[in-house]
Amino acid sequence: MKEFKKPNLTAPRYRPEVHSIMNKEFFESFKKKYPKYSNLDNKELRKIIKSFNSSLYQTVIDTRDGVLLPEQIGWLFIGTCQSPKKENIDFVKSKKYGVVISNKNWETDGKLAKIFFTSFALKYKIKNREFWNFVACREFKRSVAKAYPENWNTYVVVDPIKQLKVNYTKNTFINSLKEKQKKDLKNYNEFDL
Repeated sequence: MKEFKKPNLTAPRYRPEVHSIMNKEFFESFKKKYPKYSNLDNKELRKIIKSFNSSLYQTVIDTRDGVLLPEQIGWLFIGTCQSPKKENIDFVKSKKYGVVISNKNWETDGKLAKIFFTSFALKYKIKNREFWNFVACREFKRSVAKAYPENWNTYVVVDPIKQLKVNYTKNTFINSLKEKQKKDLKNYNEFDL
């Protein structure tokens, strides 16, 4: 067993610059583009955006296939991945016992949850789709971490070797076939030819 070296809590830290999209210029341009919402206060607009985002990520967690984002920007879903090759250290237990203890994810059979965003699995291609990026907010990450151990086997398993587009389209195609078969079986009558 390796001895655990406690991290230096007083050491200097690197903090990346934070860029907020919802600033004064954003709200002014929004009100210019949509004049019927010009009477709304910026705080109210923030509340509307936050409530939409929370309902969006809750839908992503609840549905297996994820959500198609508005304006066909991309597809957002939760995928199940294999455990990483490098050691995943549990810092709280390691600090407590003084020995390196790794987190094995026993409740999920060693699987990990990852939030995937792709713009390649869409029906229509978008110009400059390579430049789109998605960064999940803290609430989204934490709610995925809470919900994933409860029903980890329902989410799409992502193969690390294949392209994400191929893997995801295959799963959605199989699911659509199963739904079609269920509809056909409901309407099936063996005496009606």
